[in-house]
Amino acid sequence: MERLLRDEWGRLLALLVARYRRIDLAEDGLADAVESAARTWPMDGVPDNPAGWVLTTARRKITDRLRSEEVLVRRMPLLVVDAKLAADSQRVMADPGDELLDERLRLVLLCAHPRLPREAAAALTLRLVLGIPTADIARLFLLPTPTMAARLTRARRKLAGASFTVPAPAELPGRVAIVADIAYLAFTAGYAPGSGPDLVRAELAGEAIRLVRVIRSLLPAANAELEALLALMLLQHSRRAARTRDGKLVLLPDQDRSLWRHDEIIEALGLLEPLIGAPPAPYLLQAMIAAEHAIAPTAAHTAWRRIVQRYDELLTLADSPVVRLNRAVAVAEAEGANAGLAALDGVALPGHRLPATRAELLARAGRTDEALRSFATAIALCHNETERAHLEARRESWLAWRPA
Repeated sequence: MERLLRDEWGRLLALLVARYRRIDLAEDGLADAVESAARTWPMDGVPDNPAGWVLTTARRKITDRLRSEEVLVRRMPLLVVDAKLAADSQRVMADPGDELLDERLRLVLLCAHPRLPREAAAALTLRLVLGIPTADIARLFLLPTPTMAARLTRARRKLAGASFTVPAPAELPGRVAIVADIAYLAFTAGYAPGSGPDLVRAELAGEAIRLVRVIRSLLPAANAELEALLALMLLQHSRRAARTRDGKLVLLPDQDRSLWRHDEIIEALGLLEPLIGAPPAPYLLQAMIAAEHAIAPTAAHTAWRRIVQRYDELLTLADSPVVRLNRAVAVAEAEGANAGLAALDGVALPGHRLPATRAELLARAGRTDEALRSFATAIALCHNETERAHLEARRESWLAWRPA
């Protein structure tokens, strides 16, 4: 059942939405069918075609609901409907073909509709395409379940009446770009510590990677943006086991590289190889920066000057305070702490990351008093327990080096 929900939910829902043109009806029917499966399969055994069984049952459940609304009562007698649904379901699930691919792509692009805010679109995509329960999505986004349920309901309402069609060829790249941004938003949420004790939530990042794989499988041709995005995600995700040790944060230079998932690194590098020489793009440049870390045998062997060059290119395409902050760190590694501090001039970024970075560079530059004040600012602004403990430990470490 778990495997069915993971692998088939989005496909089954896409077929139901395509048939009935109502997301709420399709979701309810599919949920009822899964509940029936959970109740009957332990007694009757798993059918030969589990997905076909669930699709047949979902369509029957939806037909019953429509009959209660007196929509189909005069047009489709019960026995004819049931026989047709069973035949259609067995045919589609036995040989999905173009019909299923097309409907799944429609569902993915519907979730990425421009009228939805990106965070709402990300949550709705996780729910509809990947079948993640609402309670789990709420936990992933650090929200109460009722709040996430209300957000999903509002998103569904905003899509009421939206066309369930694949956009015209001229519009498709723009919609795919929205899907890519949504997937990366979900991914970065997994590695952006929130309040509480959890530093990373690798399961959310993993689901975002699965979403990109689904999208790639649905598009008729390779999409360079998605290839670069998947490579970027894999490279960052490959370090998940080394990011913490005994519940404490481990920075990239101090990570045990033997814990990195080298199979994922190899896959990512393979995705990037055909893109060498392609026009620079934000995801591609970020992936190339991540690749420099992945191929360095040790932190000391990192090609920091090449990384700075990549950040310089990225600034011309996607200038942001975060990019400038990360570039300043690279500049400090390549040219020294004072050069890194100079690169931070004029950067404005809410939260604790900017004062934390400035504190480290000030301490390395020998400006300990200023560093301690900056550490205090960062600690006051940090709401994640594990990260705050790391900052406090770093402050104490530099305090011990402070001249008497």
